[in-house]
Amino acid sequence: MRGKTIEEGPPARPPRDRGDRLAAGVTIAAVLLVCASAFAVAGSVARSVHGALSVTDNLTISVLLLNVALTLLGWRRYRALKQEVALRRAAEARASELATSDPLTGLLNRRALGESGARLVDASLGQRRPVAMLMIDLDHFKSVNDLHGHLAGDQLLRAASAAIVAPLPPHALAARLGGDEFACAFAFDPDQPAAVDHVADAILARIAEPFLIGGVEARIGASLGIARTEAGCRTIDTLMRRSDIALYAAKRAGRNQRAWFDASMERELELRNEIELGLRAGIPSGRIVPWFEPQVDLATGALTGFELLARWDHPDHGIIEPAAFIPVAEESGLIGELSMSVMRAGIEEARHWDPSLLLSVNISPSQMRDPWLAQKIVKLLTETSFPAERLEVEITEAALFENLGLAASIVASLKNQRIRVALDDFGTGYSSLTHLRTLPLDRIKIDRSFVLRMTEDAEAAALVRLIVSLAQGLDVPVLAEGVETGEIAAMLTAIGCTMAQGWHFGRPAPARATRGLLAGRGLLSAASPIARDGEVVAMRQRRRKRA
Repeated sequence: MRGKTIEEGPPARPPRDRGDRLAAGVTIAAVLLVCASAFAVAGSVARSVHGALSVTDNLTISVLLLNVALTLLGWRRYRALKQEVALRRAAEARASELATSDPLTGLLNRRALGESGARLVDASLGQRRPVAMLMIDLDHFKSVNDLHGHLAGDQLLRAASAAIVAPLPPHALAARLGGDEFACAFAFDPDQPAAVDHVADAILARIAEPFLIGGVEARIGASLGIARTEAGCRTIDTLMRRSDIALYAAKRAGRNQRAWFDASMERELELRNEIELGLRAGIPSGRIVPWFEPQVDLATGALTGFELLARWDHPDHGIIEPAAFIPVAEESGLIGELSMSVMRAGIEEARHWDPSLLLSVNISPSQMRDPWLAQKIVKLLTETSFPAERLEVEITEAALFENLGLAASIVASLKNQRIRVALDDFGTGYSSLTHLRTLPLDRIKIDRSFVLRMTEDAEAAALVRLIVSLAQGLDVPVLAEGVETGEIAAMLTAIGCTMAQGWHFGRPAPARATRGLLAGRGLLSAASPIARDGEVVAMRQRRRKRA
């Protein structure tokens, strides 16, 4: 398949090789010399018949024979040079094609898109026609490639490129930029901007349909970003950059959709890049610190443990909530490093707590794709000498059922090491009763979005009751998140929920404040520095009383 390009004139004939011209000239000169010599030789031949051949005649005949030999030699050399030049020109044409096209799909490559796109933009601006750039990224291609192999992946890329090219208008450019990312560019009528949307929607609709690859049905999707030439965007580089920013926005919006570039996207991207750079420096330097949210027994009000949360102690902006940086950490691949760093700091704190208190830690969906996750956690526990039975790993429903086989293996490995496993955000729609029965869960956590609405939304209250009843039927303890009022706590107690966490019982707090809370309740171990300091203070107070 050839990539679509704007129409151009026929290619100029390449200049004739200098060696080719020289050989042709020598051959022609030799032929002319032979013809001239032939007239002189004709008389010598006639005289030789009568036996009157002179020395001059012999010399003339010799010159003729030599010219004939030179002519034959020149002709052979000319043919050989002509064949050699043809082969070289074919090789140069092939090399030029390889340098400007993608060998897998036949579309333009990134370099050729830049060169052809620049010509397209210049020509269209001269005609007062805007140019639209569509940046396309295939969704879930990696899953198909990993599941069915690279050969199937290559076939899928070729099929996807055909689906992308089909709706494009004449003279459009189509390129594969690398991996599963494509780009298209074409001029359009400024009075009909909706035509660009129609092309984009057609591409998304076709790629959303199943592809039959080697007898296997593969389902993927695509995200698409669009930008157009306008004031401040009159070069191909700016056009590609803006469409790439719009593509990023489309991915963040949920994938399998399109987004037009606007200036706010650029500001968001700059902020995101700033956050990513800050995280890359802040994680190894210990700027991402642990905070702790209390978990209590609803019947007695006693502390049962804490959920470990992350906060960014920024040198310029103070404490930053996780909603501002966790999504960036997920997208940039830093979430694993961040999570293990905060987990280590949290475990170091929890080592000084009363042995009855649990430490719950969240595991992100991307971490659940790591087959070595359980081993990494066990290694951390060994290095910190923290009892495995005091650690509870919280896994979200979405992460658990994205790849159930791998998730079940990770859960089994954790349980084999006596690490507790909880299912977080229960009720968000991914769960299966069969999966819940087969997975060895230690606790189910009700999503806070339902708990918060219990007092004002009868459907939310009914759903919470249903989840508590289901958990009791499965003989799995249940904990409600987001308990912010005494009224909600009372409703939970009435329906049989035994544990809860939320602002009603205490807001998340840094390590120092948490140590103070535990010290006041006598829940620090004797080895804790605060406990030892507390004993010293108590001894001084007793001495003052005796005095």
